[in-house]
Amino acid sequence: MKRLSTRARGQKAALLALASVPLIMTLGNSMLIPVLPGIQAALGITPLQSSLLITVYSVMAILLIPVAGYLSDRIGRRKVIVPSLILAGAGGAICGWAGGWEGVWTGAGDSAYGWILAGRLLQGMGAAGAMPIVLPLVGDMFRSEAQVSAGLGLIETANTFGKVLSPIVGSALAVLAWQAPFWSIPALCALSLLLLLTLVRVPARRDGAAPPPPAKQFLAKVWRLFRINARWLSALFLIGGLAMFILFGLLFYLSETLEKEHGLHGIRKGLVLAIPLAVLCTASFAAGKTIGKRKAAMKWIIAGGCALAAAGIAACLPLEATAVRVACLSVAGLGIGAALPCLDAFLTEGIAKEERGSITSLYSSMRFVGVAAGPPVASLLMRSSVSLLLAAMAACAAAAGALALLLHAGQGQPQQDAQRAKLLAARERARRRGGAGAR
Repeated sequence: MKRLSTRARGQKAALLALASVPLIMTLGNSMLIPVLPGIQAALGITPLQSSLLITVYSVMAILLIPVAGYLSDRIGRRKVIVPSLILAGAGGAICGWAGGWEGVWTGAGDSAYGWILAGRLLQGMGAAGAMPIVLPLVGDMFRSEAQVSAGLGLIETANTFGKVLSPIVGSALAVLAWQAPFWSIPALCALSLLLLLTLVRVPARRDGAAPPPPAKQFLAKVWRLFRINARWLSALFLIGGLAMFILFGLLFYLSETLEKEHGLHGIRKGLVLAIPLAVLCTASFAAGKTIGKRKAAMKWIIAGGCALAAAGIAACLPLEATAVRVACLSVAGLGIGAALPCLDAFLTEGIAKEERGSITSLYSSMRFVGVAAGPPVASLLMRSSVSLLLAAMAACAAAAGALALLLHAGQGQPQQDAQRAKLLAARERARRRGGAGAR
């Protein structure tokens, strides 16, 4: 019993160490949102230029998450996640160092902005190789599905909690200096790296386990799997991307409004930004606890959540008081928060275990597309009018709700997918033999 207890404590400590990765990576991106107006003023850049500091980070994640997932299968999780954390910390350090140019050299704002963009690019590369690798690593550590589910629940909670903390932490650090959030990134990455190296033991590959396929075969397998499940996977990917697009676009709008129209700065501004995020986090946690494996319920929670988000955003149009709009956007956060864990569960339950990693990495990339597009699109629409921005976001939420109707409780079952995959492969072989005979 004592040995089992020691092992259980070790696994719990390892999970907490792994949870630090999504928490820190989320903080490293989202905590810049309340700081963007201060960066604009310090460097003399436009809101669109400042929004690109979020976008370049996300673009690198979009491109490299699938690559990092494949490499972690080929060379090992630790060999990917450790250098990725170092790279993310180095990117944050470059941003903080470049930010120090402002106020030291006359006219250094443009040069500083270019270097900060480069640092954010490196940070995004590090995030792509760190955050997504945590999920398969949890699967490697446990053999019981219940333990894996509980571990993934803790990881997702850390991710959403990072979103709640980010505006408060970012605003508090910005009180010291607008460069302070950048300098916090290498310190946080170093802490996470220390926890991983001391507490996490990556299990060796099991005897008899098949090695990962070559890249060409891997891509062909992923494409075949996507073709089999094209209808519901396409809908699910689009909903995930739209949810993040709406969330980060509205956070950018709210940050700009609180600072420029109401003069809120620092922790006060961060606390207001945290209100809809706290609602989102609570809804996500509650939905994840209750949905279980009921796909039909997941489908209607996703559709209902998106419809609630659309209604909350649309309610902002005739109601111009900022306090009322924060309340309405919190309603939208409730809907998005309820939908997100259902999307994750639908994907996990709908794809066979040995094929989840590749599809999950593509889904993560699609969510980062929304993160990357939200702030710059919000900046462009706000130039015309805030009403245009809110109407566009409400339309996107309504479209996501309509797409949820394409999700079907009977689709995506792993056994059925395996049979359909074999049938497709057999047809492909027969076609090739026919072609060879004709020649």
